[in-house]
Amino acid sequence: MAEQRGLAATPDQRRVLRRAWPHMRPERRGIALALAASAAATATTVAVPAVIGAGVDQLLERDRTGLFTAVAALTVLALLRVVLFRRSELLLTTVGERVVRALRELAVTRISRAPLRFLEAHPSGDLLRRTTTEIADLAGFVRGQLPDVLTVAGYLVLTTVLLLSHSPLLTLALALAFVPAIVGVLKLFKRAANPAFAAEAAAAGTVATTYRELVQSREMLRTGGGIGFWRERFLADHERRYRAARRSQRSLFLISLSRVVQSVSTAVLLLVGGWLTTRGSISVGTVVVFILATRQLFDSATQASNLVGQVQISLVGLARLLDLLTTTGPRPALGPPRSASDDGPRPLTAERGPLDIEDLRYSYVTGREVLHGLSVRVEPGERVGLVGPTGSGKTTLAKLMTGLYTPDSGTVRYDGHDLASLPPAELRRRIVLVPQRVHMIEGTLLDNLRLVPGDPDENAVARSVEHLGLTGWTDALDDGLHTGLGRGTGRLSAGELQLIGLVRAALLDPAVLVLDEATADIDPGTARTLETAIDTLRADRTLIVIAHREATVQRLPRIIRLDENALLTQDRPSGSGGYAQGVSGGSRPGPRS
Repeated sequence: MAEQRGLAATPDQRRVLRRAWPHMRPERRGIALALAASAAATATTVAVPAVIGAGVDQLLERDRTGLFTAVAALTVLALLRVVLFRRSELLLTTVGERVVRALRELAVTRISRAPLRFLEAHPSGDLLRRTTTEIADLAGFVRGQLPDVLTVAGYLVLTTVLLLSHSPLLTLALALAFVPAIVGVLKLFKRAANPAFAAEAAAAGTVATTYRELVQSREMLRTGGGIGFWRERFLADHERRYRAARRSQRSLFLISLSRVVQSVSTAVLLLVGGWLTTRGSISVGTVVVFILATRQLFDSATQASNLVGQVQISLVGLARLLDLLTTTGPRPALGPPRSASDDGPRPLTAERGPLDIEDLRYSYVTGREVLHGLSVRVEPGERVGLVGPTGSGKTTLAKLMTGLYTPDSGTVRYDGHDLASLPPAELRRRIVLVPQRVHMIEGTLLDNLRLVPGDPDENAVARSVEHLGLTGWTDALDDGLHTGLGRGTGRLSAGELQLIGLVRAALLDPAVLVLDEATADIDPGTARTLETAIDTLRADRTLIVIAHREATVQRLPRIIRLDENALLTQDRPSGSGGYAQGVSGGSRPGPRS
């Protein structure tokens, strides 16, 4: 089995900001300006205790001029503080939102280009949470808490500088009483919080996945009597999330010990400050500066304790998002590098070419191959049926021959080129799969038919519908091509959904069209409409029809039979008609593989 990188439920939270820096680098100038404005705004606040302390000394010395100067300085600082804090918040929010937007767009792009095996290997609820909820939480943090975090950090640094400039001895006494105790509290919190918040995020993803499974399989659960089982499972997942949330809250309680540390530090400061004042080592104003500054420092510490939980949640979300971006990152190109001087994407392959499968092996679980050593060649324009019992690997082979899966070993080539080396746009133009389950989006029938590369307009869609003989079907709908479908699956039958898939394929005009159980579970009338539409496709197009029932493909010129993951026979009945009363007209049978 080919190695498939997977997402970690609790990704590494070390050096998260350093790992996120490449995504922030384009905004480094804005970040620098925002940090400078934040530092200036914080400096205006930190300077207030120094001015008040100077004013107290001038008051004790009965110096009116010095006192009025201190009052004027306080007024100016207050005005500057309002202006600078407002400016810094705007800069931080603007830059932060740009970074978050870039991360969101990158996450959506990476998910849309991720291998199908990766998407199928991970719960959709977890992927949805990483690309929506956790990015939204990160955006909320940028708007709400990031300015406060930077302000608190600025207070800690600038207040320390202020205290050292007034009395190194008193600063030392404060540091000995405060720093070791608060560092111990923070270490204790971090040891408990890191795994607790990561486990809560993983549990929340599991709950989202379970709930999404209910929505997707609601009919089956109701008709099959599985509601009770699903409810027990959902409640169990929710209980695990509840326990994880309680563990996170218990870790937050540890940070409240910082208040005890603050009270003890204030008592030490008053005792040592009073003693130094009586000895004449420092002035009363200096003691006032220390009392006000440390009060401000402790308030910042309290604010930090309130923010630390949100910071931890945001770091966990960022770590999970970075894990997604790293895992879904671009792979090295397998094909030859394309020249930078190329004016446009020049096709590497012919419009019509053979499809070669050589010694193909694939497994979902290590040690259990779904396909082993399969080799077959389909010539341009051939009509081929692929039949076999359930579990023989038909759908897996369909996804391999259309490039949705990458084989563990062996190759799938179109016109001599490995599918893995073809540009995605060219691959999608050459080979198209119409799956049994055609996916729909919110919107009109026209919106759903236009879900193909090239963004065809309404006229192009109408021409394809007419060419396939489906105008009568679209005209029978309430508003024709503009009929609102919601998500489509409630207003259209399974056969009509297949017709939508076929129109999408016709808009691409692929060289190879693969139909996976196209007529399964379709009423006879719609099946005839579908088969007639297939008849109208260009005669030189390669058609591969995959079916569980042999009656579906019995009129094809060539039938490939699979059983127990291996190629058994390739029948080429003489005198057989075309698919659906003559679809093979003009086809050229290829040699046996």
